[in-house]
Amino acid sequence: MSFNKSGTGIWILRIIAAVIMLQTLFFKFTASEESVYIFSQIGMEPWGRIGSGILELVASVLILYPRTTAYGAVLGCGLMAGAIYFHFTKLGFAVMNDGGQLFIYALLVFASCSALAVIYRKDILRLISLNF
Repeated sequence: MSFNKSGTGIWILRIIAAVIMLQTLFFKFTASEESVYIFSQIGMEPWGRIGSGILELVASVLILYPRTTAYGAVLGCGLMAGAIYFHFTKLGFAVMNDGGQLFIYALLVFASCSALAVIYRKDILRLISLNF
């Protein structure tokens, strides 16, 4: 599997992260019972549900566009770190008898975004150095 910036491996990582984040948007934006439950448990309903949905949409678009993959990956890492944190502290691994599916999705997105951030680290460092 190739991990150069135009290779198949990069696209697999992009697609894993973006598809998982994009498929959860339907549930967040339609106020599905499970989404409302999750964000109520962490005291962030409805603004946290809608806000995280918007940020996941932005992260997905940035990840899929090759020139901005690095920035989407960093945003995705942050969002999934928050999700993983809440699974460990308030939600538990299984939410509403999902068998841990949401937790596993958060781990997959975090791992994919982390790998993308490492691969695109020069772009991230270049952005940071421009701002200081």
